[in-house]
Amino acid sequence: MMRRRPIARMAIRTTAIAGTAAVVGGHMANKQAAAQAAQAAPEPQYAPAPEAAPAPDPIEQLTRLAALKDSGALTEAEFAAQKAKILG
Repeated sequence: MMRRRPIARMAIRTTAIAGTAAVVGGHMANKQAAAQAAQAAPEPQYAPAPEAAPAPDPIEQLTRLAALKDSGALTEAEFAAQKAKILG
C-alpha cells in the first residue's frame, strides 16, 4: 500500500485555504467599496422652482375681451363681468 506524501497534502490544503481567503477577501472588498460609494454619493440636486409668470397686461386683456365681444363669442354681461374682474 502506498501512502500519500505529506508535502502533497499540505500543498492541497494550503491551496484550498488560500483560494477561500481570496474569495472572501474579494467579497469584502466589493462590500466595502459599495458602502463607501453609497456614503459618498452626492445628494440629488433639484431644479430651481420656476418663477411666477409675470402678471398679464390689463390693457392687453381688455383688448382681447373686446375682440371676443365684437366677434360674438362673449355677451355684454360676460364682457362686463370679465372687465370688472381685470380692473379689480
